[in-house]
Amino acid sequence: MEYVIGLRDADRAKPALAGGKGANLGALSEMPGIHVPDGFCITTRAFQRVAGQSAQLSALLEQLAALTVHDLAEIARLGAEIRYLIEETAIAGDIVDEIILSLAALGEEDAYAVRSSATAEDLPGASFAGQQDSFLNVTGPDAILAHVRKCWASLFTDRAISYRIRHGFDHRKVHLAVVVQKMVLAEASGVMFTADPVSGNRKVVAVDAVAGLGEALVGGLVNAEHYKVRGDEVIRTHGEVQVLTDAQIAELAQTGREIEQHFGMPQDIEWCLAQGQFYIVQSRPITTLFPIPETEDAGYRVYLSVGHQQMMTDAIKPLGISVWQMTALRPMYTAGGRLFVDVTDELASPIRREMLMNLAGKSDPLVKDALTTLLERGDVVQTPPEEESPAPVKAPAPHNYQAMLGYDPGIVPDLIARSQASIANLKQQIQGLSGQELIDFITSHSRSHRQEMAGSRSFGVLMTGINAAAWINDNMKEWLGETNAADTLAQSVPGNVTSEMGLALLDVADVVRDNPQVVSFLQNTDEGFSPNDLAGLPGGAAAKQAIEDFLDRYGMRCAGEIDITKTRWAEKPAMLVPLILGNVRNFPPGAGKAKFEEGMRQAVSKEKELTDRLLQLPDGHAKAAELQRMARLVRHYAGYREYPKYDMVSHYFIYKQALLREAQRLVNAGILSEKEDLYYLTLEETGEAGRTGKTDHALINQRKEAFNGFERLTPPRVLTSDGEVLNGRFRRDGLPQGAIVGLPVSTGIVEGRARVILNMAEADLEEGDILVTTFTDPSWTPLFVSIKGLVTQVGGLMTHGAVIAREYGLPAVVGIDDVTTLIRDGQRIRVNGTEGYVEVVPTNT
Repeated sequence: MEYVIGLRDADRAKPALAGGKGANLGALSEMPGIHVPDGFCITTRAFQRVAGQSAQLSALLEQLAALTVHDLAEIARLGAEIRYLIEETAIAGDIVDEIILSLAALGEEDAYAVRSSATAEDLPGASFAGQQDSFLNVTGPDAILAHVRKCWASLFTDRAISYRIRHGFDHRKVHLAVVVQKMVLAEASGVMFTADPVSGNRKVVAVDAVAGLGEALVGGLVNAEHYKVRGDEVIRTHGEVQVLTDAQIAELAQTGREIEQHFGMPQDIEWCLAQGQFYIVQSRPITTLFPIPETEDAGYRVYLSVGHQQMMTDAIKPLGISVWQMTALRPMYTAGGRLFVDVTDELASPIRREMLMNLAGKSDPLVKDALTTLLERGDVVQTPPEEESPAPVKAPAPHNYQAMLGYDPGIVPDLIARSQASIANLKQQIQGLSGQELIDFITSHSRSHRQEMAGSRSFGVLMTGINAAAWINDNMKEWLGETNAADTLAQSVPGNVTSEMGLALLDVADVVRDNPQVVSFLQNTDEGFSPNDLAGLPGGAAAKQAIEDFLDRYGMRCAGEIDITKTRWAEKPAMLVPLILGNVRNFPPGAGKAKFEEGMRQAVSKEKELTDRLLQLPDGHAKAAELQRMARLVRHYAGYREYPKYDMVSHYFIYKQALLREAQRLVNAGILSEKEDLYYLTLEETGEAGRTGKTDHALINQRKEAFNGFERLTPPRVLTSDGEVLNGRFRRDGLPQGAIVGLPVSTGIVEGRARVILNMAEADLEEGDILVTTFTDPSWTPLFVSIKGLVTQVGGLMTHGAVIAREYGLPAVVGIDDVTTLIRDGQRIRVNGTEGYVEVVPTNT
């Protein structure tokens, strides 16, 4: 038959004919010991024939292809028209004959399930679960034919259309098969996940079960009994009525593991029980699990997220990953387009564990809490103290006040001068290099430079600034009851290249503001903007020069700058235009200088206030003198905290420019299809492409598709080799009811309008707004001048956003999971950066 195939043939037909559900059921029906209800599949050929005979439907699909997820009214209107058209279209007689013939072979009077099976469904990267309709207990040929049309029409429900738009699927290229299966008179039904869908643990099977049919469970109409199976242990986690025996649960879990092994990935399985026999009615990949890091280490391992430390949790392209791995000082492993470090050995060692937990606790308490959970459960085998290595590797512990540098006015300028010389030399040395010679040079140069920047003098400056601030906070809390006193003392410290960047863009705005035609031009420019476009306007030459000067110093920066493949400001100056216009709108002339001077005034005033209060204490003169010494160290050394990253991205940009020249050479030679294909190769593969004159285009396309899937994943702070995700939680009592708890990183309390912004280019801020976002890296600093508070999902005490918030005097709370959904754009909120929580302020209506 041309339009109908048996389920066993559906596997051989694959999703192009049978859709995802049909192909998976076909594969299951061929597995020994797996029982699948009898049935057949009406292939996508039938749908394509029906759809292809309607010119009106083709026209509607063209209109649908032009919509975005924001066009809700049009999605609803076009979807309704398409569904009506499909349901009213008669099925061709030869297709009907094949369906009737298949029904007759199984029993026309029996009850059937009629299930949608789309080609873009049950895929490893996007399950599309529940997007199309299925129908149960359908009896008789006429009813089955009618429900086949309903399934076809359900390809265009509002939710299915929106889901495809969001995931980049073309409506015109997605087709639908229909699976028709005999109904099973179920005594019990439910779903089974072969990996725990909550924790991600691949060694835990989770089962939900209800008496009778499972549709009520899937539809959320009834409460299920929950079971978890780990190894041979069955754990009942919820339920009043026992639906399955422990033996049945164990049998079901074993079936699930066999199905997972067959498909090669964790599965979301629907099952039913009839006359003591388990039947599988559906199996699809679990697409929400975070992948496990790729490593050769055997046994149980624990990984920490690099992105949470770097304030960049977006997925990174393969070239960006390979460059970061090359420049890192320790091995880093890949999972879901992110990088992780293995800390299993540190947790096992008493000495190294203490150092790790201290550092984690100071930078991100949620990481410490997650690691503490693993240790308390006994998941990590810990080395007894007497078996500890007699000469463990030691690093300076945080808050080792005796290890701080003394005040030396020459250290920081010398470090910066060395960096600038290195950048200038690199620009000269890399010119003219190509092919394997270029790759070898970048590899050698980046490793030696990273070692240089991690040297003892640079590290000493960083730790002295951090530890001096910690001394102030610890002792002012003990002696005066003053919380986070160093936050104010660190405002407007000299030499902070990141905070200076935000003020420098205010200076650019001053030049632009004085020239109305320049402002008007910028308000109407597009993504192709170049400073050269301003040259012919009145006042344009000065504005052009101001923007170019800013780009000369900061053009290598961008959002997510640790990924070398990200577009830099110098590559796309249009990204700066909304920031410049926002500064023109929100600030008076001279705001940059005024903000810096106000920060200095507050810092000086705070130091005097603390000194006066200390002088009233016993031994007050000694305490005051020590405070002044520590304040001097903070103001002299704390600004350098931001410089190493500036240095790194400066070098990255030079590498990138050379690599893009190489990419263009490979395009000209026909080795790459386009320059951006380079981003989906590693450095080593780039060298190989230049050396051999060929590359794997299929691999590049596969990586592009995988990256699109990685972008939708949320990376965890801590991840185990079992796949378990741990994000930790804050353990604090005594906070106001309804408070959203996070980590306090910059002291003060502020109230204002929340602006939830996920893309810096879409920022529309007014002075006094509170920025709420996923994470901020140095590129977000120009926005900090417009806000009066900061709330982020990711961050720690010493991450860049926290450092700049303190220097700008912005109350800030970080580390709040799902904060961009907990707080809505436009709500009035109160940020307590001293105690570490956020409140939504009720408004009078």
